[in-house]
Amino acid sequence: MRCGDRDAASGAITVLAERATASGTPWALGLLARCRALMAEDSDAEELYQEALGPLSSTSWLTEVAQTNLLYGEWLRRQRRRIEAREQLRRSFDLFDTMGARAFAERARVELLATGERARPRRAETVHDLTPRELQIAHLAAQRGTSREIASQLFISANTVDYHLREVFQKLGVTSRRDLSGVLLDIESR
Repeated sequence: MRCGDRDAASGAITVLAERATASGTPWALGLLARCRALMAEDSDAEELYQEALGPLSSTSWLTEVAQTNLLYGEWLRRQRRRIEAREQLRRSFDLFDTMGARAFAERARVELLATGERARPRRAETVHDLTPRELQIAHLAAQRGTSREIASQLFISANTVDYHLREVFQKLGVTSRRDLSGVLLDIESR
């Protein structure tokens, strides 16, 4: 689609649709929805981007989530919906910047600039900045709460809890809930 070869893109989606539907994995279904969004008319694209983010956010493929946020943000900006675009582009920038994907982080940063916002450069002290919701979920997870227990307590979905925990793990550089207690104590004692 970026090259303007709609026929090649259409053929690729046909093959992807067969395989994604057969496998039924969240990753494959999310990619299919994202690819359909790239080819869709503007009236259908937003729903497809949102449909892509749902299953992709439940996977460990953060690069795919970041890429979808970037493409969705670019589309929103082209629709002149700058405030909504910023949210997607910020997420994309933060994910790509954290994982060291400099070219994609730069692309997201440039798109953010086009919306009138500047992407905050990552410094050692900003890596540990947790949003209030992330901090709340981190504390509950550190107390050994399961995603379902945390979700019911906060009136959100278990997938949303898992998404926030992935963000927390990434920002804090931990890989499991067991590690959260010590890291949270260190951060709060500063």
